[in-house]
Amino acid sequence: MLLTLIVCFFAGMGAGLGTGFAGMSAAAVISPMLITFLHMDPYLAVGIALASDVLASAASAITYGKNKNLDIRGGLVMMAAVLVFTMVGSWAASLMPSQTMGGFSLFMTLFLGLKFIVLPVTTTKEKRAGLSPLVSCLQSLGCGVVIGFICGFVGAGGGLMMLLILTSVLGYELKTAVGTSVFIMTFSALLGAVSHFALGSAPRLLPLALCVVFTLFWAQLAARIAAKADPLLLNRLTGAILTAVGLLLLVLNLL
Repeated sequence: MLLTLIVCFFAGMGAGLGTGFAGMSAAAVISPMLITFLHMDPYLAVGIALASDVLASAASAITYGKNKNLDIRGGLVMMAAVLVFTMVGSWAASLMPSQTMGGFSLFMTLFLGLKFIVLPVTTTKEKRAGLSPLVSCLQSLGCGVVIGFICGFVGAGGGLMMLLILTSVLGYELKTAVGTSVFIMTFSALLGAVSHFALGSAPRLLPLALCVVFTLFWAQLAARIAAKADPLLLNRLTGAILTAVGLLLLVLNLL
């Protein structure tokens, strides 16, 4: 029980900070830690991670929304495209020869971490506000198709793909990008968690409860700090968190 508590605490801390600061999926951190240290079945570990992601992302989205750092309209359009084309990507992947794509999430985490440190996002809300609603909607739809297909095909990296495209392609400033990302991740994680537990066996209740509570706590703390932080400082914090998580995932992959 002590080992479970320790592993779930650090898994929840890493996942919560990644979610609150960068809109990162909790599955990227929690799953490998539960599998490596608690020898949990990978399918159940992913289910627990997705369940932890639901409340953490929802709480973070509420915090970002209260501070006017959430694009609900663009998020809804993108979410619809992401959910549909994630299934299309999964179907396409099933037709391909067996491939090793487990390093995609690790690569995205390290890449974005270093990007936010070296090349911080300096876009302002005013620049995005100049777009017409139709253009904004079409951009969100097109990017949602790309994100969904890639994530369904490789099976990872949804939150980070959204953050990269929202900031680098759609021109969102960082806080609104993270707020919109966690808003979308709330629903995609809920769908994934329900699917996992409906198709598989019931999860172990202690790791599930601990991961949900710890992830929620750290995500809410990170979101509140991010909402008040200077944009340049937030870029550095986000970059540092993602780089640290990426290095952790690299170590876990080597164990």
